[in-house]
Amino acid sequence: MKIVIINGPNLNLLGKREPSVYGNETFETFFSDLKTEFPDIEFTYYQSNHEGSIIDKIHETGFDFDGIILNAGAYTHTSIAIADAISAINTPVIEVHISNVFKREPFRHHSYLSAVAKGTICGFGLKSYKLAVFSLISDK
Repeated sequence: MKIVIINGPNLNLLGKREPSVYGNETFETFFSDLKTEFPDIEFTYYQSNHEGSIIDKIHETGFDFDGIILNAGAYTHTSIAIADAISAINTPVIEVHISNVFKREPFRHHSYLSAVAKGTICGFGLKSYKLAVFSLISDK
């Protein structure tokens, strides 16, 4: 099974950025632990602060991978283009958020991605990614 995790803007700062919201762990540490916990899954990780690069990665992986776990960061609330990219592929996409977006600013309550994603997981910290992996595994 091949799963790609795609992280959007500012998620390269996990462990440093607003630890009260996002925690103290870096994504690299979490990703290493995730690969150890699921040794039978071939994980790929990609992070970009640029919308077009995220779309390119969705296109690149959206026909050959078994699942995409996408945390598009603030693009969740603004990017019709990323939603269109998800609609254009056959690989299931799970939208994840580290924080509970519904406990945050009102603009974060709307997602352009939720309507085209297989499902949405939010509010469980980095465990949101792990819950997405379990969802993809259960479908195989």
